[in-house]
Amino acid sequence: MQRRVVDLLMQLTQRDGAHHTAIEGVRLFRGSQAHPRQPVMYEPSIFIVCQGRKRGFLGDQVFIYDAQQYLVLSVPLPFECETEATPEKPLLAISVRVDLTMVAELLMALDDTRGSAVAEPVGIYATPLDAPLSNAVLRLLEALAHAGDARILGPAIVREICYRVLTGEQGDAIRAALTHQHHFGRIAKALRRIHADYRGDLDVVTLASEAGMSLAVFHAHFKAVTSTSPMQYVKTTRLHHARILIAHDGMNVSAAATRVGYESASQFSREFKRLFGCSPADEMRRARSAAEAATPRVEVVARYATAA
Repeated sequence: MQRRVVDLLMQLTQRDGAHHTAIEGVRLFRGSQAHPRQPVMYEPSIFIVCQGRKRGFLGDQVFIYDAQQYLVLSVPLPFECETEATPEKPLLAISVRVDLTMVAELLMALDDTRGSAVAEPVGIYATPLDAPLSNAVLRLLEALAHAGDARILGPAIVREICYRVLTGEQGDAIRAALTHQHHFGRIAKALRRIHADYRGDLDVVTLASEAGMSLAVFHAHFKAVTSTSPMQYVKTTRLHHARILIAHDGMNVSAAATRVGYESASQFSREFKRLFGCSPADEMRRARSAAEAATPRVEVVARYATAA
């Protein structure tokens, strides 16, 4: 099964990078180089590494996710990660977005009556990959290999994967994020608000009030979930979105800064470099160089496809 999964991912990716698929919320990843510890931000998702290894760092916690363990984020979290990969054995992974509407429907279908989790959930877990989930991942990749199967069978397999996770060890955190159980659920609601309105003038008083907490309690539980303060989280969210606009959408630095809510370009550049270790201009040049390096390869593929 493992060999088949790796073969399918190699066929479906072809090159390094993130790859969108025909199934909404499902992405494939391939990387031929190791990467040192660096800032990342994951949306609520199920992240399954099928070859290679990643280590995630959140505060003093370390999470290993590889072919034996998968990662689940029940809330959007900025953290740091490092990647183990080589050209001979590239990192191969699949990400499935956690759709809270689907989760709500599954809970209703399950007639979930377990009540609140005994312990306060956390936002990120690494859990051993069991046979039923492995089998579902294989069937999802097989469906992605054929357009018709992806369109007809894919959504049902994604639903099954969410069901497997929801009824497994990590299900309590996803349930709490949806139903606002515990303090964790209230913080999850605040995190979703931040991601919806990060460009605006968010303030801690409003976020705490909407969460139904005092400022002190809100700060304490926010840090317990994210390992950072509310306003630092807002800043980090803005910077990660700006990086996407610069690196993937080709937006210039000034426009990206304005788009994510910065009034001062110089402040934006300072904070960007502090988080990512390079200036926004350097990030833009790096992205353009990578795009130019990939262009001849794309042209060759296009010519081959035309000839075929």
